[in-house]
Formats: sequence, structure tokens, C-alpha cells
Amino acid sequence: MLPRAASTSGGRLLDDRYYATARNDVLAHVEGVPARVLEIGCGTGATMQVLRQRGTAFAVGVELDPVSAEAARPQFDRLYVSAVEAAPFEEAIAPGSLDAVFCLDVLEHLVDPWQVVRRVSPLLKPGGRLHISLPNVRNWKFLWRLFAFGDFHYRDSGVLDRTHLRFFVRSTAVELAECGGLTAIRAVDARVYHPYEIRRLLNLVSFGLTEEWIAKQWIVIAERR
Repeated sequence: MLPRAASTSGGRLLDDRYYATARNDVLAHVEGVPARVLEIGCGTGATMQVLRQRGTAFAVGVELDPVSAEAARPQFDRLYVSAVEAAPFEEAIAPGSLDAVFCLDVLEHLVDPWQVVRRVSPLLKPGGRLHISLPNVRNWKFLWRLFAFGDFHYRDSGVLDRTHLRFFVRSTAVELAECGGLTAIRAVDARVYHPYEIRRLLNLVSFGLTEEWIAKQWIVIAERR
């Protein structure tokens, strides 16, 4: 799991691998070129840089960490250095005008992620899509440590990142993505497995039944109909 704290606390180093790494796992699920985009928790702008190279014409970003935000600024037409709850990004975005919204490893850090999803959903145009990624609290490694050793110690990253306030499984991640009136069209394991990787083989022989325990992170995409 990539570490994430930009929407709840600043001050992480600029070379933190979340801030400086494009989310190619999520971008692999982006169809076409979204012309108008909002990214919540944009880090240093690495993901938006890829979208700009693909042809994204207009981008608004929100990032709490000021060092990361300064690095991201060239990728955005408007950038709010703020917690998402306080960012007035609607002043730069007309309702029903966006092709895509990205909330990647950020919603689990918020007190009320449902309010944020309900807030950004009306900004999407018909056919526009919300892309979110969330850690999977049902992952077998976490459950094994919990039940075998009673381990619920917070860490610097992973499912028990000490800045996580909310926890999700696939079904509740889908509910979150849909709470603003959107329709989920995809909820998949963020990791792409090699053809003969044991976890992929387990999924195949179990007809997908093990996916809920193997996935460390879900990518959920919801569309405005």
C-alpha cells in the first residue's frame, strides 16, 4: 500500500513514494483522454503529468502538503493548498463539467469521506467517472496478524497506516463510490499479477473467491449516468 497523508497532515518528505509516483495502476483503467479533471490529494502531480501528456486540457488539484503542492503546481490550472474539506474548488469547476475525478489513497484518511464523494459527484458530466483507490482491510495478511497475534498496531504505511481513519472492504468501497448518486462500473484489485504468480493462480482455481482476501487495495470506478 502506498503511504498517504496529504489530506490530513502535511510535512512528509518530498521523496515519499506516494507523492512522487504516478498511479499507473489506476491510469490503466482510464478510458480515452479525460479533458477536464479534478484530483483530490494530488501529491507532486506525477499522475496528472501523465494525464497531461495524454492530452488532458484542464486540471484542478487539491493537496495539503505545501512542499508537494509546489512541485505539482505546473500540472494544474488551479491548485488549492488545503485540506479537501476547506478547499473551495467549486469556484473553478462548473457543475456537470468534469470528465474525471481522482481520489487516490485519500478518502480513508478523512473523517467523512462520504461527504467528499457527495460533493464531487455533481461536478461530473454524464458519462464522467469517479476513480477511487482504497486499502482492503479484509486482506489475509492483516487478518492473520489480527487473529493469530492480536496485532492491531498502527504503522507508517499499509492497511494500518497511523493516519487512516476509515476502513473498507470491496462492498463498502463500492457503497462509498456510489453515495453521491453515481453507478459503480468496476471494483478490482489494484495489483496486476504475473501470469503464473501464485495469487493469480489461486484466484483462477477458486473462480475468484480468494480475491477478497488477496487484494491489498481496491480500485473502484463509478460513472454518472
